[in-house]
Amino acid sequence: MTNNPSSGPVSVSTSETKTEAKPFSFSRMFNRNGHNHSVEPETKPKGPPKSVWREYFESAVVTVIMALFGMTFVVQAVKVPTGSMQNTITIGDHLLVNKFIFAPGESLPFLPQREIKRGDIIVFKYPGNRYDPRRDDRPDNKPITTNYVKRVIGLPGDHIRMEGRNVIVNGKALPEHQIEAIDNNDKAPLRIVKAPPRKPGETYDVYYNPDFVEEDYPIFKAEGDGHEIVIPAGKYFVMGDNRNNSEDSRYWGYVPRDLVIGRAMFVYWSYDESAPSSTAAFPLNVITDFLDNTRWSRSGTMVK
Repeated sequence: MTNNPSSGPVSVSTSETKTEAKPFSFSRMFNRNGHNHSVEPETKPKGPPKSVWREYFESAVVTVIMALFGMTFVVQAVKVPTGSMQNTITIGDHLLVNKFIFAPGESLPFLPQREIKRGDIIVFKYPGNRYDPRRDDRPDNKPITTNYVKRVIGLPGDHIRMEGRNVIVNGKALPEHQIEAIDNNDKAPLRIVKAPPRKPGETYDVYYNPDFVEEDYPIFKAEGDGHEIVIPAGKYFVMGDNRNNSEDSRYWGYVPRDLVIGRAMFVYWSYDESAPSSTAAFPLNVITDFLDNTRWSRSGTMVK
């Protein structure tokens, strides 16, 4: 009897067993014991669709909150309206101030914080003239409201006195690169008359009128023995780099630590207020003045 191969049992060798190829899947690879568990898709509650105006409003609110946070704790923009720091900072410079570096409290090693150092250019709230309060009657010079920019000369505990053009700190003349310059009081930078070579240790420039005459500064009479002062704890002695045209600690006293806003970082824009305005019709004159009177070479420079 002939066996019908199609009607009898068929034995299949394991070596001939074939499996259907399936696409690679991370979920299958990491599935415990190789079991294929079906995952139900996550269902999210559906709410009413947001309108375009609502999305714009929410974005604007987040932007404002982030900007307020940054202006409160990180950076602040200030404009320099006076020439007390010429030529280090010129009239019309717009500065960004690092508020975080001098943040109150203990400094942590992994944060960019430190104490105020001699030579730092700081922005602070004007504390007021305690020796001549009548000088604070100007609307543009209000205590605790007006921002000042000066250089830190004396730290708490320092002994300060003046000898001609030299600032004597703890018995030694402060190393400053002294330059003779003319201040025409026309919002333009100082005109350099004599600039001697810089000596070692003179890390910044100060400017004196060639006809400099030493004055009797009020602070030495009010706070010291007429010649020397000792800076109290928590206070700083500041001066402008334009030494003959700077209302500073010599005239109105110390800067308390809690009035310090931060350290001047860099000039993000500088506009020459001494330059003539355009005669073109508005608004063309605004664009022309912006392009012609912007000090492009100063924009983006570090303050030091």
